[in-house]
Amino acid sequence: MHGEDLLPHQAAFLDWLVAESVSHQVDAVVVAGDIYDRAVPPVEAVTVLDRALRGFARAQIPVLLTSGNHDSAVRLGFGASLSEMAGVHLRTDVAEIARPVVLADACGDIALYGIPYLLPDAVMTDLGAERSHTSVLSAATALIRADAASRGIDRTVVTAHAFVSGALPCESERDISVGGIGDAPASVFAGLNYVALGHLHGQQDVRPPAGTSHIRYSGSPLAFSFGERHQAKSVTLVDIDGAGAVTTTKLAAPVPRRLEQVSGTLDELLALQDTGLADAWVKVILTDTVRPAAPMERLREKWPHTLVLDFAPEGELPGPAADLRRLARAADPAEICGLFVEFTSGGWPDEEQRAALTDVIECVQHADAQDSGSVTTLIDSGVQGGRPPGSAQAA
Repeated sequence: MHGEDLLPHQAAFLDWLVAESVSHQVDAVVVAGDIYDRAVPPVEAVTVLDRALRGFARAQIPVLLTSGNHDSAVRLGFGASLSEMAGVHLRTDVAEIARPVVLADACGDIALYGIPYLLPDAVMTDLGAERSHTSVLSAATALIRADAASRGIDRTVVTAHAFVSGALPCESERDISVGGIGDAPASVFAGLNYVALGHLHGQQDVRPPAGTSHIRYSGSPLAFSFGERHQAKSVTLVDIDGAGAVTTTKLAAPVPRRLEQVSGTLDELLALQDTGLADAWVKVILTDTVRPAAPMERLREKWPHTLVLDFAPEGELPGPAADLRRLARAADPAEICGLFVEFTSGGWPDEEQRAALTDVIECVQHADAQDSGSVTTLIDSGVQGGRPPGSAQAA
């Protein structure tokens, strides 16, 4: 997240999840896609997942995992038959949609089905569906209902990776639109007891259609953007009784650091006292009209975990058109450099900056006078390079 390594915190979360699963004596753990954040995950991430799955296997807790839009279904599904012997049930293939993990309690069987992320272009032929999220999900759930009926199982849990209408997205989720439409109605899940959804990072319930007990996003276990700073991260503990009625309980996930956002001029922010931000991940929005020197370095002296620095100056910076008109009227190299400083920072260079610019310009002009123009000196870059006579110089 903005250069901050989250893997240690993800590992800590998974340790916590294994312990909570054992403590609550759960019958299964369901993960609704986006196991990884990229199709080819780093080795370290694979190692963290492997360690967690070994923990569930040792505790004899079945795990149902589906692939999400960030995952490579083929890579994630490798060795699925072997993993199943250890109680790790991977559902990454359309052909596996109607093959449930069947659990039993005193009231009978419960069937857990996994729907991987369904990219309509890739699966519509296999499912006999049209090119839309609604159509492919409808076809998938129809297969599930038919399979459950053939088994005589009345209680069904389905996990899917999708954007369901009425749910609230945030900025860190990848767009999955097809033909400009990225969502599907909750009605595609009608008749199922519990639907465990993945894709959206905020935990939330989705209003279910008639005949469906519960549809819920558990959300991501960690925040992945400052847009999620107000979200309370959790996992969902689900109880299903003999009649198929569902009760959910949120288990608050461990928080590695709070996410906070502050705005103001640099001087105002540095003068703040007792903010409690020293241990938080911080996003700063500076409102200075003139961009101050070394703002990130100065902010991190006060708040060491500042990750993001944005600028939203009060008033307006000079526009490109106006700046070009002023540049066309300028003949003095020092004035031209001053206009550039003003355009990039929002303010005219101060006396010390003007003196530095003048020194650089005079140095280049002196070099031109001494040398026929075969060498250009780049001040402060540590770079020297040849240039043809009469070409433009840079400092």
